[in-house]
Amino acid sequence: MCSECFVTAAMKSRIAAHGAAFRKATASPFGSDDEIGMLNLVDAASRQAIMDRADPTKIYDLSVDNFVGMPGWFGAEDQPYQIWMTHTPEGEKIDDIMRVGKEANDLVSYSGDSISMYTHTGTHIDALNHFGYDGKIFNGFSAKEHLGSRAWRKSGADKHPPIVARGIMLDVAALLGVDVLPPSYGIGEADLRGCLKHQRVELRPGDVVLIRTGRMRLWPDRATYLPDPPGLNREGAEFLAKAGAIIIGADNHCLEQAPSADPENWQVVHTYLLAEAGVPILEIANLEDLAEDKVHEFAFFGACIRFRGATGSPMRPIAMPLR
Repeated sequence: MCSECFVTAAMKSRIAAHGAAFRKATASPFGSDDEIGMLNLVDAASRQAIMDRADPTKIYDLSVDNFVGMPGWFGAEDQPYQIWMTHTPEGEKIDDIMRVGKEANDLVSYSGDSISMYTHTGTHIDALNHFGYDGKIFNGFSAKEHLGSRAWRKSGADKHPPIVARGIMLDVAALLGVDVLPPSYGIGEADLRGCLKHQRVELRPGDVVLIRTGRMRLWPDRATYLPDPPGLNREGAEFLAKAGAIIIGADNHCLEQAPSADPENWQVVHTYLLAEAGVPILEIANLEDLAEDKVHEFAFFGACIRFRGATGSPMRPIAMPLR
């Protein structure tokens, strides 16, 4: 399948990766105030086109549930997921926090809770301010000018619009005939082209591209799911970004191959996609049901929580097969 065939000269000028310089924060082709990068390719016409083909009789939930002890990226000592009760029916009768009396508390059986977690926990999207180069993020926004005491003032998760787009799932594990790709396997251009050909799907500008490594089969065992994940390498990331992908995701916890094959850059794919190519990243996507049903092309729906300035945010993406 010829992904390059869909990248016309006019479209090429709208794909940030084609104007990128190595290890530099790229100026957005969508203007000096742009904060969402390649998500700008989604418009009313593209949404209508995929909605016209979506089959709502079947829905695939691409998320995982959050729970105490779940796997996640906590290598930098960030807060793992925690949940605790702040109100319980029996506790309210004792404390009477609302000062309504025992009978009223008996009647309503009030329960409430709070959570604490790193914003990159569970199924989530990475915003463009998550990684950059030399103090600058995509479109040249600098930490010196735009990072406040509490959060970035540019390119946070709150700027992400709800996404309705064509999605494709590239099942690299199935292509190579394995349940799970080997540890630290680097997914390159040849693997991705092989999937496109084997699955008989086309990669087009405006697509959400999800990569299956098979790691979700190990979920939620932290001892096997987390270490040395197979994932995308820079070559593969460049291929997808230059084809016009608007989001690139995977079923592992970090999208990319780890440890990094670049001795100078421990997050070579993150820095490339976010800072050079302007492509947000989706991680910990559950692609097993899509793989079982061999659904490789679908309507993708995803909206993250609008945490102002956040570098990442939980998402519950869904997919619908196409008619």
